[in-house]
Amino acid sequence: MIDQPVCLTLIVPHQLRDEMFDILAEQSDLVSGFTALQGSGHGTEVRLLTAAERVKGHADQTVVQVVLASTDASRLLERLRVSFAGTKLVYWTMPVTELGMID
Repeated sequence: MIDQPVCLTLIVPHQLRDEMFDILAEQSDLVSGFTALQGSGHGTEVRLLTAAERVKGHADQTVVQVVLASTDASRLLERLRVSFAGTKLVYWTMPVTELGMID
């Protein structure tokens, strides 16, 4: 059976961005690359950590997306749970139905 690829999305507070990038770079057995986008967190569960975020009314966040096999995503999440325990990182996975590169 072929392992279904998924897109793992991580919502990372700005203060943890560089640490997340470093840890993902260290996971070369699971992660061949990732995409990061600047984001703004809104909602009752979003923690506004700085005075600037409280004034703006949203949290500065980074959205990190990694496409990998479903079993590798589970293994990566276990490692991230250890490295980021207590940080309340939000994540989700979605099936990838097609993946390719346009030359």
